Amino acid sequence: MRKSLITIGVAGLCVGMLAACSGPELPPAMKPLSKETMMLLGKKGMKQDAPIFVRVFKEESELEVWKLRDDGHFHHFKTYPICNWSGELGPKLAQGDKQAPEGFYTVHKSQLNPNSQFHLAFNLGFPNSYDKAHGRTGSALMVHGKCRSAGCYAMTDALIEEIYALARDQFTEGQDAFQVHAFPFRMTAENMARHRTSKWYPFWLTLKEGYDYFETTRQLPPIAVCERRYHVNVRPISTVSTKIDPQGRCPAFERPEIVAYKPSPSAARTAAAPVIVPGPKMRAIAAADAAEPARSAQSASPLLSTNGLLRGLGFASGQ
Repeated sequence: MRKSLITIGVAGLCVGMLAACSGPELPPAMKPLSKETMMLLGKKGMKQDAPIFVRVFKEESELEVWKLRDDGHFHHFKTYPICNWSGELGPKLAQGDKQAPEGFYTVHKSQLNPNSQFHLAFNLGFPNSYDKAHGRTGSALMVHGKCRSAGCYAMTDALIEEIYALARDQFTEGQDAFQVHAFPFRMTAENMARHRTSKWYPFWLTLKEGYDYFETTRQLPPIAVCERRYHVNVRPISTVSTKIDPQGRCPAFERPEIVAYKPSPSAARTAAAPVIVPGPKMRAIAAADAAEPARSAQSASPLLSTNGLLRGLGFASGQ
């Protein structure tokens, strides 16, 4: 009996010592990337502190993270499901409209929020100079956790922790900022044709220029705002540095030649197998639920269901 008590006491002491050695759990904003994520970075030839680029696609409820490699081009790291976003396709116009922004945004280190009420967050920087030129209002438009949105892009807590860490780590080598391009959908020719009657189609044509530039070059497009428009792949001709007025007349621009990216065989193999993270997409689930009654009614119709059609033609079900 005494021996058993001694054994139990020693075991308890060991557990206590291990707990003391492990220390308190790190806050979410300070958690390092997981071993699996670090291994994937290595497999893809990406440095932990290399610059990132983020693309958001509303209709698909997807957020992509790209990393800059030593070849000077961005390479796909992961595609994450957006758990929730609010509003409809189209840009944010005013405070309280619950629209998630669309456009070209810049995120500085000061825009990371380690103490967000939505677990972790980074501010998109809305309104940017284009939004301000159009009199658009709103604030605190974020990518954050908790899967709840009122004008933001909401992830699950586990996924925002990884995305936040990727953003945090890219600032360790003195990067000034990273870009976020928020699109209504993947801007393929087919999707553009499908949405050609939208009032936002002219605006989306300009966003598509930025989308196409990156798709072709795997580099960030130079973007200027003047005459209340985005201008993609432009560079002022004058060598004198002057501030471009978002509402004023554009300076004389030149358009650099667009050079298509040609991936190496290894990069092409990696790109052919992109990492798609599983997870909930509440907008897709809601859309499916809304469509279900219509599908049920259609399948129940004696004229449209298979069995109903057969009966209407004089055939008994099952024959």
